[in-house]
Amino acid sequence: MGLADLRQRLRRDLRDEDPAQQRWTDDQLDRHLQRAARELGLAIPRETSAVLLTTPQSRQLSLAPLAGLVEVEAVEYPVDRYPPRYVPFSVWGDTLTLLLGEPPLAAEEVRLYYTRLHTLDETTSTIPPHLEDLLLTGAAAYAALEWAGYAANRVNVGGEDVWRRYLVWGQEMLAQFQRGLERLGRRNAVRARRLYSAGGPALQER
Repeated sequence: MGLADLRQRLRRDLRDEDPAQQRWTDDQLDRHLQRAARELGLAIPRETSAVLLTTPQSRQLSLAPLAGLVEVEAVEYPVDRYPPRYVPFSVWGDTLTLLLGEPPLAAEEVRLYYTRLHTLDETTSTIPPHLEDLLLTGAAAYAALEWAGYAANRVNVGGEDVWRRYLVWGQEMLAQFQRGLERLGRRNAVRARRLYSAGGPALQER
């Protein structure tokens, strides 16, 4: 489900479907959806991999090509061996350093297993369907809080206290969103992880 469909669902949740009396523009709702998508992506990122090439005589790899990078989980080098060979590494800024005794002598492939942010555009999304309701909860919270701040010192058709109702509702939705991120977040999930020596058996399981 892309941004257009999610925006329509968000308007329904906000009861803002009357084109003649909309409180939020499409651009505003898109901004709130993208903000919630980023927060969701940091807590529950996509798992993916990519192959990068080393520079001869260098242990360092640039991570700049990895758009939306959250965290590097493992580094396979050399690639396509069985069992897979994972090597220790360190990351500082946009640079990954292979902690090898000798640097690669030529341009060689290195496979990185990493997590990345979700993408969300007008027609497509990488956010799994089971997380869409959580995304909408976060976006609704940000929209309500923004409108409450805007309307606090203005005369409102719904009464002087309407901004306060949006503020309270937005705070409740934001708390619900944050609880969902904490409950489903990747760092809180129970995952089996093995540490390997290069080409050797598992050394430790946790």
